[in-house]
Amino acid sequence: MESPAATFTLAYVVLAVCFVFPPNEFHSAGVTVQNLLGGWLGSEDAAFVQYHLRRGTGTLLAHAFLPLGYYIGMCFAAPEKQLCSFYQIPEGWKVFFFLAVLAPTVAGVLAYYWSQNGWSNHPLVKTISLYALPQSDWRAVASSINTEFRRIDKFATGAPGARVIVTDTWIMKVTTYCLHIAQQRDIYLTVVDSRQHELLPDSNMPAQFLTIRVASVNPNVKTFDIRLNSAEYGELREKLHAPIRNAANVELDPCIGCMQTNANIKILKNCQEPNEGECQQCYCRPMWCLTCMGKWFASRQDQQHPETWLSSHVPCPTCRAKFCILDVCIIR
Repeated sequence: MESPAATFTLAYVVLAVCFVFPPNEFHSAGVTVQNLLGGWLGSEDAAFVQYHLRRGTGTLLAHAFLPLGYYIGMCFAAPEKQLCSFYQIPEGWKVFFFLAVLAPTVAGVLAYYWSQNGWSNHPLVKTISLYALPQSDWRAVASSINTEFRRIDKFATGAPGARVIVTDTWIMKVTTYCLHIAQQRDIYLTVVDSRQHELLPDSNMPAQFLTIRVASVNPNVKTFDIRLNSAEYGELREKLHAPIRNAANVELDPCIGCMQTNANIKILKNCQEPNEGECQQCYCRPMWCLTCMGKWFASRQDQQHPETWLSSHVPCPTCRAKFCILDVCIIR
């Protein structure tokens, strides 16, 4: 491949990837589908469900045109390939051109089908229609979701392409093309994965990220996963009505406190029933050894009154869930 074509290809691939998965710089510059189509999308705060119906469809259409944009660009970047003359196009480029035209065509047909009958054919509308009362339709459910989204007490976290939103009634995950939604009263939640990150880009502290599977008792509602920092778990749990089960595999890694021995401490609420007392359930994977956890426990005590240590409560060094000495379990 000649140098101009190679340069254009590299630049286009980088820009296309940043357009599909926009970094902070693209968000700041407004180079996102949400900003480019802002006039058509409307306000997320005013009509949350309708906004995401259009946003997901518009994003699919915009991304489907990227291959065709590359082909058109190559017509100018590599004129010697004669890509503008259909009968002189090399066989491989003919296949690429066909696929580049097919992608937006299929996306356009799909978008047209979804938008018919007031978006009643859209997968999101079909999902929320499952929660509509017999005498109403999906718009009544959407209105309820929109109202709860506008409340300031909702839980919201995550990047624009992977947001998690929890209101009094609903739990939702916003992805690049979809809005996953389930009603809290119909779900059960399970911690399925736990990953440790040594340092976050915006801090010097280690962080643990939990993956929680949201499954509905209604088989027509698709199961989806949400991911969040374990430090936000307490705030999430305050908004949830259903308990969260821990099914994550327990792996023993080096203690992040001393890095000398394996982490062998797991905090499990054993002192009282799950919803009783000050202690809280901790869903962190084992990250500390007994010695370092003991030092942490002692450092949080009133040094002038050691007689109160055994009955006191301290926060988990990672997720800040409160625990007492009876909740400290050794993994053997």
